This record gives sequence, structure tokens and C-alpha cells, in this order.
Amino acid sequence: MTRYAITGASGPFGQGVVHHLLAQGVPASDLILLSRSPDKLASFAAAGAQVHKADFDDYDSMSEGLHGADRMLMISALKVGFRIPQHTRAIEAAREAGVGHVVYTSYIGKEPDNPSLAVVDHRGTEQALRQSGLVWTSLRNAQYADALVEAAPRVPLRTGEWQGATREGRMPVVTRDDCIRSAAFALLAPDTANRTFNITGPECLTYRAISQIIAEVADFPIRWVDVTPEERYAFFDAMGVPREAVPDHSVDAIPWSSDDIVSMEVGIRDGWFDIESRDVELLTGTPAQSFRDFALSRQDDLRALVAEGAGR
Repeated sequence: MTRYAITGASGPFGQGVVHHLLAQGVPASDLILLSRSPDKLASFAAAGAQVHKADFDDYDSMSEGLHGADRMLMISALKVGFRIPQHTRAIEAAREAGVGHVVYTSYIGKEPDNPSLAVVDHRGTEQALRQSGLVWTSLRNAQYADALVEAAPRVPLRTGEWQGATREGRMPVVTRDDCIRSAAFALLAPDTANRTFNITGPECLTYRAISQIIAEVADFPIRWVDVTPEERYAFFDAMGVPREAVPDHSVDAIPWSSDDIVSMEVGIRDGWFDIESRDVELLTGTPAQSFRDFALSRQDDLRALVAEGAGR
């Protein structure tokens, strides 16, 4: 019997992984679910899963919650600049609790001089994993297609302009569900020890191309505007987005910071994220969904944003 622990289990990613594991025949009693909001996991607890209140910032809660787990899915914390100490505590707690294998949701990107602050965070965590003595698997997820449908188009679908500092650089955007499926299968697979997987969509796209797909699906004209990194900062400053990450702070329900976004866009511009991979299919047996197909699946939501903007 193998027991699987999942950190951040109450979030959309964590709950998605739990549902996939259950669908693959893992008994609920073999699941150990850790969350700062354990009440959100009541249905899984009722089915027989162990549910514990635990926090990356509280070493003892992590160590106690992980007791009895054989494998752990460590879902990355959200705030850029805070992740390495948080993740390192979780890794040390896993080792103390006797966890043998950690699967980690990392972030895509070429090395060694990638300017993205997110990549700095995730490579620091990967280094901590390699030095821990634990068996590890790193899932380097590309940027979520979900964010490029749910959040990024809000202003463009009001103003008709989508600006970015990415120029003609490309990113292999991937759906959250493809990342979730890949994580569930990596957690179960017997042959992922000490391996890195690039979890990407089936093609690399420029943000200009992404903006035009959104425009076509939403049936709303959008003009792409190339801007400098300094102009991007000014845009986010005007929105009230903090430059550095702030704990428990969000704008339009998104916990972002402009240092994170702009450094990623510069990395895209300079080719640091232009990576093609079929690792989603390798892990899950099913190809990753294209961005266009995903956008079409959310067409009603995109057109609702257009209507919302027209009503302002």
C-alpha cells in the first residue's frame, strides 16, 4: 500500500489531482491531504481521506501532517520571492516524516540565466530537492492557458488593445487540467524517479498570436501593442498591482506582482521559454489540449467579458 500526500489540497489544482487519483482507483483512505483550509476538504474526509491543517510557513504542521506518507505532491506556493524558504521547509518536513519521493510542480524555462523571477524560485526549490537525499520528480509546467483566458483578456476585451513586452518570443501555454493530469500520473508512475518533465501545450505561441485567437473566439477586435518593460511596469502601477509580491494581496482576485509578470515577459521575449515537449502525452497517454481548443471551450465566458465591458 502506498500513501499519497498532497500539499495545498484544497485549491483547484490539489482538488483536481485528488479527483484524478480517485478515478485511477486510489482509495480515499490512502490519501493525506494538507491545507490551510481543511474545511474545504470535508467531502474527501467523509470518504476516508486524512485531512490535516498545514502551512508551508509552519514546519511542525507540515511534519505532523506528512506522517505516514510515502509519496508527496508538493504544489508550489503562489508568491514569487517567498517560495524557496517555504518549499525548503516542506522538503525538510517530508524527510523528517519519512516521505520517500517528492513530486514538485515547478516552472518551465531554459537555464542558466533566465531572467524570470519565477524560474529563480523554482530552480532554487529543485536544487533543495536534489540536495535533500529524497527521490524527486520535477514537473516544469508552462504558463496556464487558463490565465490567458480568464485574467489576461479582461482589459483587452474592454479597450481593444493587448499590450506586452514579449515581442515575438514564444511560450508553450498549457491548460491547468493537463498539468493536473500530469501530476496525478507522475505521482502514481513507478518510473519518474529523479526525472524532469516539461509540461507544455502542443505548440509554442507568441502572445500576439494568443491575442488574436482570443479576439476571434470572443468576436471582438483586439490590436496587439508592443511595449517596453518600463511601459509594462507603468501599466501595472496604474492598476494598483504591487511590484513586489505581497502576502494575501490580490488585484481583480489575482495574487500577482509586476516584477513576476514583467520578468517573465522579458524571458519570453528573449527565447528562454521557447520549449517544445510531448511530456504530457508521455505521462498521461493523452496529448495536451491546444490553446485554440481551450479558448473555444470558454467562448461563452470570453463573450460575457465583452458584454460586461460594453455595459460599463
